[in-house]
Amino acid sequence: MSNVSSNVAIGDLAPDFDLETDTGDRLSLGSLLGKTVILYFYPKDDTPGCTTEACGFRDLFPRFSAGDAVILGVSPDSVASHVKFKQKFAIPFPLLADEDHAVAERYGVWVEKTLYGRKSMGIERTTFIIGPDGKVKRVFAKVKADGHAEEVASALADLGL
Repeated sequence: MSNVSSNVAIGDLAPDFDLETDTGDRLSLGSLLGKTVILYFYPKDDTPGCTTEACGFRDLFPRFSAGDAVILGVSPDSVASHVKFKQKFAIPFPLLADEDHAVAERYGVWVEKTLYGRKSMGIERTTFIIGPDGKVKRVFAKVKADGHAEEVASALADLGL
């Protein structure tokens, strides 16, 4: 297991990936060149913070899709877990299964966390705005779930995307 963070930064070409979606299809970042991509990493389906974050993006989805932005949620959960989560909360965008956390590692968001004194590896809630040219335009690290979708929508407007 690699603990090396790639520290994807503003201006970097976003690392490409190919992951299975909640529909069982595969999706690569490279296939979305020409579109603005909101790539958000979250720890676990159907937990309070992750539900708040997903529902925030769901509620603002018309704003994002009107601007031709694609929202992708990524977690280490299975496709089956994503299907349940998506149905339960009527999430209108793809959820990607990064079960071996290889993509999270490439983006530098698979980190050591401490909860109640116990250390474990997991996702640090992080969002990347990737421009139509495939380059990272904005990075939101250590995201607070509540109000985050609004923060991303404002950033898109500021960036003119």
